[in-house]
Amino acid sequence: MSFEVTVQPSGRQFTCDEGETVLSAAIRAGVGLPYGCKNGACGTCKGKLLEGSVTHSAHQQKALSEAEEQKGAALFCCAHPHSDIVIEAREVLGVGEFPIKKLPTRVAKLDKVADDVLVVSLQLPANERLQYRAGQYIEFLLKDGKRRSYSMANAPHLDEHVTLHIRHLPGGTFTDHVFGTMKERDILRFEGPQGTFFLREDSDKPMVLLASGTGFAPIKAIIEHAVHQKTERPMVLYWGGRRPKDLYMHALCEEWARTLPNFKYVPVVSDALPEDAWTGRSGFVHRAVMEDLPDLSGHQVYACGAPVMVDAAMQDYVAQCGLPEDEFYADAFTTEADLAKG
Repeated sequence: MSFEVTVQPSGRQFTCDEGETVLSAAIRAGVGLPYGCKNGACGTCKGKLLEGSVTHSAHQQKALSEAEEQKGAALFCCAHPHSDIVIEAREVLGVGEFPIKKLPTRVAKLDKVADDVLVVSLQLPANERLQYRAGQYIEFLLKDGKRRSYSMANAPHLDEHVTLHIRHLPGGTFTDHVFGTMKERDILRFEGPQGTFFLREDSDKPMVLLASGTGFAPIKAIIEHAVHQKTERPMVLYWGGRRPKDLYMHALCEEWARTLPNFKYVPVVSDALPEDAWTGRSGFVHRAVMEDLPDLSGHQVYACGAPVMVDAAMQDYVAQCGLPEDEFYADAFTTEADLAKG
């Protein structure tokens, strides 16, 4: 049995099989519903159920609360239709432009750029090229059937290798392997590209690029792509870490600030120690944006990093700085530990 899904206001339609989620059916049909984690944690795919009925599988309350659900909100990555349905969602153009592929890849290079961060360079098969938008991610397909998501850290035109920034989460099955036993020339499998976090090129608004930790990876790709496209839009990057060493490509960002005419860089550290001799900005990175740009009504914000940072930025920028809700684009890096919190 299958059900018809109609998306408003576009009027696009696709079918959803019984037991399938609305989001997975949309991806299969090339319909661009916004999404991030695909597992009920980030809330990016939240929209409205206008007609029909769905049930939700397990998800986090912060992504969709019971009160929101009672008012007609739905989390499409966890919503299973029981009838034909009509939904309201902000469609993302161009999502179905590049095919999602399953590919083998060889580990070409491992570069340790911080105590707990590796830059992993992947070599694709000779006859394959991964087409993607800067900001998107891939999912590694692990032997136990689980998946791990990592954003591409280089723009698509820089395509000799696909590079990822992987932070070690001690006790994490995959990152323990990456930091402990993975070697150059190892073979991995992945599926991609995934996600709707990428530069909206139809806008000329100034951009605020907000990153915490390895959330810098897709932001780096977006900056490289914008430079390649010769954009004249002003860009300001706020990158936050607990300690200065967490800003593991600080020198690159300083170089951009020196050489790119419309680019500014603001590093922010929250827990500097005396031996760090940090003289820059301190505190929470999303608050630094509010101090410098109290009026965000004419901006676009691209935010990536820990869910707590992304959620706080979304709420505060819209409520206190006048940012239009539909000009906040985000990718919250949910870990297995985040998902376990439920």
